[in-house]
Amino acid sequence: MKMKTSAAALTILSASLLLSGCIISVDGEGIERQYSSWQKQEKENRQQIAKLEPGMTLDKVVARMGEPDFSEAVERDGKTLRVLYYRTHRQHEDGMTTKEECTPLIFSGEVLSGWGDAAYRSTF
Repeated sequence: MKMKTSAAALTILSASLLLSGCIISVDGEGIERQYSSWQKQEKENRQQIAKLEPGMTLDKVVARMGEPDFSEAVERDGKTLRVLYYRTHRQHEDGMTTKEECTPLIFSGEVLSGWGDAAYRSTF
């Protein structure tokens, strides 16, 4: 009887030690949240861009969209043309954001004049 009790206790102790290293605590969203944060940001950027209107001020757009992933500016005919790029889609699985994965927002002076590839091509 003593041998059976010792063997059972040893088995339980061994199993406890082995399984204790296998416990993973996830906070509801866990790994999924970290993995898809870029997807959520892209979706949010697309939703916010869909609400933009030509004529909005640069300050109002940045307040709505946040800091851009990239920005460029050039002087032309005494007016500043500015492009803010926001990531909206994924093309490369390299973990880097490129301009090709962004939607350009074009400003003439401090005013939003258009967005997207067609607006960019017609401006530049």
